[in-house]
Amino acid sequence: MKIQRVIGPIVGSALALLASGAQAAEIKVLASTAVKTSLEELGPQFEKATGNKVDITFAPAAVLKVKIEEGAAFDVAILAAPITDSLAGEGKLDTARTTIAHSGIGVAIRKGALKPDISTTEAFKRTLLNAKSVGFTAAGATGAYLKTLFDKLGIAEELKPKLKLLQGAAGEAAGTGEVEIGMTQISEILPYANAELVGPLPPDIQSYTYFSAAASAASKEGDVARAFIKFLAAPAALAVIKTKGMERG
Repeated sequence: MKIQRVIGPIVGSALALLASGAQAAEIKVLASTAVKTSLEELGPQFEKATGNKVDITFAPAAVLKVKIEEGAAFDVAILAAPITDSLAGEGKLDTARTTIAHSGIGVAIRKGALKPDISTTEAFKRTLLNAKSVGFTAAGATGAYLKTLFDKLGIAEELKPKLKLLQGAAGEAAGTGEVEIGMTQISEILPYANAELVGPLPPDIQSYTYFSAAASAASKEGDVARAFIKFLAAPAALAVIKTKGMERG
C-alpha cells in the first residue's frame, strides 16, 4: 500500500514488532466497506511502523461472512459485531474480539442540491415521500434496518415505487444523481466528492452499527494480525477513524 499521510504516533505493540527484527510478514484483511477510508489511511501507517504488509479486501460485511464460511484465506476480519460474533462461534475467528468503531446511518444528496429537512422523524418521513427516488445498498445491516424502519413508520407501501436497491455505494449513487436520496453509513458518504451529507437520521430512529476485529482462527501470522488489531484500537488510530465519520468503540 502507498503511504497516504505522515505516520502518527506508533503504538507499543507495533514498535515492539519493529524492534524485534522479526522477518516482515503480509497479512490479509477482510473488512467492511464502512471502515474503508479509515483503513486506507491506517494500513500504510502500520506498514511503516512495522515493516509488515497489509493486503485489504473491502466488501459488505454480509458478503465477507459468506466468503469466510466458504473457506477464504485471511488473517484479520473487521466486520459488523454480530457477524464477528457469529463467525467466532463457528470457530472461524478467535474468540477474542476488539470493537474498533461504530457508525450511524446518514442521508446523502448530490452536492449542491437543496438540502431536505430531516431534523425530526416526521420531517424525515416527508422528505422520503417527496423524493423522486430513494436508494440504499441491498446487502448489509443498514439495508435490513431501513426496510424494518419504513414498515415501522408506516410508509413502506408508499415508498415502494421509488425505492432502489443498490449494488454499489449509496453515497456514490446520490452523488451521481442515480438516486435523489441515498442512505448508508455516514463513513460511506464522506469519501464521495460529488455527494453531500445532509446529516444523520433523527436520534429516535437512528441505528448504530458496531464494527469489531478478530484474527482468523487459522491464521499463520497470528502475532502480526493481533498487533494490527491493537494498532487500530489505539488512541492515535481512533483519532483518524473519527475524521472518517465514525465514533470510537
